[in-house]
Amino acid sequence: MTTPQVPDRLVFRIPGTAVLGALLLAVTATPFAFAASWLFLVYLVPIAVIVWVLRLRTVADADGLVARTLFGHHELRWGDIRALRVSERSWVRAVLDDDREQTLPTVRTRHLPALALISGGRLDDPTEPAPPDPPAVEQEQADGAK
Repeated sequence: MTTPQVPDRLVFRIPGTAVLGALLLAVTATPFAFAASWLFLVYLVPIAVIVWVLRLRTVADADGLVARTLFGHHELRWGDIRALRVSERSWVRAVLDDDREQTLPTVRTRHLPALALISGGRLDDPTEPAPPDPPAVEQEQADGAK
């Protein structure tokens, strides 16, 4: 059996094609923007969306996580992360040792196995079945021998 190949780093981000939506918004806003001299400010909305799409991401590597937001970034070491918490909307947050929570932008529940793999075993994979309790296995073996 071959062992799974672990990548050096994983990047979770909004697909780059979302920029096309912002550009389409700019094109459709053009008639509105020329209606009055101050309405050119409507172009700030697509520019903000493009910056948001290009900036928002979470990068995971062997050292930890880097969560980039629109105005900053947070570096989290694997040793500082106690657990991962999933919100009602499937957003994932890192629970730190001091009980603070850090949102991991663009990381969803479907990404948890990949995070468990790249963490090198520091995080549990929630999709793997839990190993049976040793006493239960011994009891089943004893019942089977009878």
